[in-house]
Amino acid sequence: MNEGAIKTLEFPKILEMLKEQASSELGQERCLSLSPHLTPEEITDAQTETADALNRLLKNSSVSFYATSDIYASLQRLDKGSSINTSDLLQIARLLENTARVKSFGRRDSSDTAGEDALDTYFFLLEPLNPLCTDIRRCILSEEEISDDASSALRSIRRHMKQTSDKIHTQLTQMVNQTYRNYLQDAVITMRDGRYCIPVKSEYKNNVPGMIHDQSSSASTFFIEPAAVVNLNNDLRELELQEAQEIERIIAELSANCAEHLFEIRQNLETIAELDFIFAKGKLALSMNATRPLYNTEGRVLFRKARHPLLPKDTVVPIDLSLGDTFDLLIITGPNTGGKTVALKTLGLLALMGQAGLHIPALDRSELSVFSDIFADIGDEQSIEQSLSTFSSHMKRIVTILDQADTDSLCLFDELGAGTDPTEGAALAIAILNTLHKRHIRTVATTHYSELKIYAIREPMVMNASCEFDVETLQPTYRLLIGVPGKSNAFAISRKLGLNESVIEDAAARLNKKDEDFEDVLSQLDENRLLLEQEKETVAAYRAEAEELKTSLEAKQSKWDRMRERTLQEAKDEARDILQEAKKIADEAIRYYQKHGGGEDIREMEALRKKLREKLDETRPVIKQKTPGQSSDLKPSDFHLGDDIRILSMNLSGTVSSIPDAKGNLFVQCGIMRMQTNINDVELVKEDKENGKKARSYGGSLSKAASISSELSLIGLTVDEALAKLDKYLDDAYMSRLAKVRIVHGKGTGALRSAVHSHLKKISYVKSYQLAEYGEGDAGVTIVEFK
Repeated sequence: MNEGAIKTLEFPKILEMLKEQASSELGQERCLSLSPHLTPEEITDAQTETADALNRLLKNSSVSFYATSDIYASLQRLDKGSSINTSDLLQIARLLENTARVKSFGRRDSSDTAGEDALDTYFFLLEPLNPLCTDIRRCILSEEEISDDASSALRSIRRHMKQTSDKIHTQLTQMVNQTYRNYLQDAVITMRDGRYCIPVKSEYKNNVPGMIHDQSSSASTFFIEPAAVVNLNNDLRELELQEAQEIERIIAELSANCAEHLFEIRQNLETIAELDFIFAKGKLALSMNATRPLYNTEGRVLFRKARHPLLPKDTVVPIDLSLGDTFDLLIITGPNTGGKTVALKTLGLLALMGQAGLHIPALDRSELSVFSDIFADIGDEQSIEQSLSTFSSHMKRIVTILDQADTDSLCLFDELGAGTDPTEGAALAIAILNTLHKRHIRTVATTHYSELKIYAIREPMVMNASCEFDVETLQPTYRLLIGVPGKSNAFAISRKLGLNESVIEDAAARLNKKDEDFEDVLSQLDENRLLLEQEKETVAAYRAEAEELKTSLEAKQSKWDRMRERTLQEAKDEARDILQEAKKIADEAIRYYQKHGGGEDIREMEALRKKLREKLDETRPVIKQKTPGQSSDLKPSDFHLGDDIRILSMNLSGTVSSIPDAKGNLFVQCGIMRMQTNINDVELVKEDKENGKKARSYGGSLSKAASISSELSLIGLTVDEALAKLDKYLDDAYMSRLAKVRIVHGKGTGALRSAVHSHLKKISYVKSYQLAEYGEGDAGVTIVEFK
């Protein structure tokens, strides 16, 4: 890949950002050495690793690789059979501990349903070597201290050293405090050349037998090792030598153990560094809100809301850019500081990042092609030493690009043809671009020349583009508009800044007719584009609002449908429960009556009948509910008295006991219950002519109607006896479908008549009651009409 383009497009700054995401020294070195890949397979593998690292970071917290140091020099010494020091051994222990921690991070939970990813192989290669790590930590407490537990011999030596040292201190303490107290400069025990001594005044040095090891700078004090402790100091010195030898043996043994696992340690080191590098790519993608680009080999580029990664996320304006599909040469025009160069660098830098295995800051489904090389002529690299002008330095790079670029290359030019005569520069720019275009090389160039705009309009597979500029605010919007040639807006900007109108008119008059007409066409195109964009935004807003309303209405309708179904189902269940309980009470009443006849207490029978009536009354408002989704095409004329029907909402069978009224309401006799329903909630049960049976019917009979008289006499009975008999009679008459009956209670004192009327008021299935007409019983008879 062209090093000049990598530097020009500021790819090294991306690597510095990547380095900040790595935590180990080796991982940071790996980040800085990253370069773009050239084959689709390498790019795919690198992008997959980045994507898998990002997925793991999103699912779990990050893992640190900070404890991984560069220990290759130590490993080389081990490979040669040499021992390493305690510092190197501790670094190996830290590496193994970090290896165990990273391997644990890479271990998947049993609940993780995701399949294997590209990082599983790296985690599998890690070998924590826990026994070796434990041995190092057990033996070495720090770089300067070896543990007593390193070996039994070391523990024994140190125990003897302590005992010898205690003996020396005991004897010297006695000398300091008693024997030589008056001869000492200070009552302290000191050490010289590794041997215990006492500070004796110079005038008493001959009074203290022993060996002189040192004296003070003033010669007033001599440091003497008393003869009584010479042998003990000798013993202590020998023990110290034994200790050093044992420590050297322990370190050599640990080094040998490390050498046995040299392959695993080196593999852990390399794998940890690689994982640190891969997770640094994932962290960078996370910080940039970047996505994985889709790759092709057709030279096609498609950016969706791409951002330059080196510009602040809160200020950079995303751009949409395409190349290599319907055109392979894009010419971007527009005023200075409008964002042309940023768009150019965004394309080149994101192409480098993608081929290096980094995610790009753009929306998903953005596309990139695999480029064999990327060339960029951006910026002014004027060379005084080589006597090169701006134009010459540009032309030198252009010559190199024309020589080295092929069909798999991407070429980027900023202000092509600038720095020389505009006419010649424009002609030269067209010739350069035309050469690349004929060779089918993907090219993007920025320019101010109108000739290049015309060239893009006339030439196939060449497209104009521009960076939008707001003339009113004199500020660029940094939006890249594909298919729209840009304007310099020199006259509009000058007028806005206060340049005299006569000067502007004079300048306009000096334009030739073609240039003026061309600028007018561009202005009209720009106005039409803005108008279309506004209309498009309005239509999109209306569409979004309509979609939102549609979604809201569908949600509400679904909610109401669920509530309706739930309510109807609850009503159906409640009605079924009530009917079952009413049937149970009725069956108990019938069995009770059949067993005891009329000889039992009338009040008990009255209580049972009253309980049954209450249950039937509770059922009436519930059983009128209709099961969702059911409908009926029956008409009132289709029903006749005695027809067999089935109530859909209750799943009960019965017979028609009244003709439907104008609203379709009718009474149905279901066993001992007579209930009101609607023709929309029933279906007729047709008779099976072949078998002579009804397809759906209720097993009861109506023969009881023939045995029920239409008149009941209560004369001679007490009020309690009369009401019990009346209640039983009314139930039988109602179930026998009699329209009206006569109750004979006599005139007398009127007490029985009042009790009968009060009782009739409480019965729900009684439609009305009144005294008989004159000649039909008058005040001694009450006519009762059922519902």
